Amino acid sequence: MGTLLPFVGMVLVILGRVTSMVITKAALSSGVNKYVLIVYSNALSSLILLPCSFIFHRSVYIPFTSSNLYILIFALALIGCVGQLCGYAGLQYGTPAMATTLLNLIPAFTFILAIVSRMEKLEWRSTSSQAKVLGTIISITGAIVVTLYKGPTIMSTPSLPVMSHQLLSSPQLNWILGGLLLAAEALIISAGYIIQTLVLKKFPAVLTVMFYLCFFHAILSTIYSLVLVRNPYDWKLRADMGLVAVLYSAIVGTTLSISLCSWCLWKVGPLYVSMFKPLGIIFAAVMGILFLGDALSLGSVIGAIIIVCGFYAVLWGKAKEKKMSEDSGERFKTSTETATAPLLQNRAEDIRFSVK
Repeated sequence: MGTLLPFVGMVLVILGRVTSMVITKAALSSGVNKYVLIVYSNALSSLILLPCSFIFHRSVYIPFTSSNLYILIFALALIGCVGQLCGYAGLQYGTPAMATTLLNLIPAFTFILAIVSRMEKLEWRSTSSQAKVLGTIISITGAIVVTLYKGPTIMSTPSLPVMSHQLLSSPQLNWILGGLLLAAEALIISAGYIIQTLVLKKFPAVLTVMFYLCFFHAILSTIYSLVLVRNPYDWKLRADMGLVAVLYSAIVGTTLSISLCSWCLWKVGPLYVSMFKPLGIIFAAVMGILFLGDALSLGSVIGAIIIVCGFYAVLWGKAKEKKMSEDSGERFKTSTETATAPLLQNRAEDIRFSVK
């Protein structure tokens, strides 16, 4: 039972996120405006997370004097807004399978940004650094394959009707644009992780931070959506796929996924949680074929395999680096205890001698 519940929890997290992508793609294909969808999803997520943050972090709050922390959270929200725009637009032009595949670039991009921001040192002689560099190169190569090479169709079902004004004239251009936007989303999320690390070091209440993020997301997305969406009819939510997408994205895709993922992180650690990311590719491919009529192409399969290999190479490098750090810490502790023992023994003998 020690690892069974976290295993089931992570499978549900991945399934919930992929299902949210599939429902959102269906809503976009039915003509729901993506900007309106972003606004309503963020607003509902913040409303749900507000009581959750009070329940789980009732004794923890951000002081009004912590202006630097508020600035970091707002910067994180600003980056997240751009990432959301890229993600929704990329999903509109691409597929959920492509989205989940390219999101596996996040560890590679995070590694690059951590080096650039000097949060991580690159040691060329270290096996862990070599694995992370090699994994990063492999992942980016896989992303290029997914984006630029579609290849012949391996499996497909009758597709759903798609609004013609949402797509470019060429399916190949749609595919490339979708891949570039989704890769940009992965890069932006990676930059967000760097800032989120700084925020959580100062204020480790995850649900409270997520509430502020969704709240600022809702404000920022409302501002630019009011400029971009001029037709009042687009703002009306009807009992169709658009309403389902908003409710599912806010309740399952955001609130439940964050809560369950945080619990799994607490129980088994980040390495175990990260290992489940490639599972989303399988879920997205199957659900996209069954429910959206997406075609599974050879380029997607080859690119996904390459990206997953790079993903696990980076993950292996991080695990090895962590183990080396723990081992060096244990050796330092042992050597300190060994060096201290004779001093304590001599001190005890001096005390006995003085008593005599």
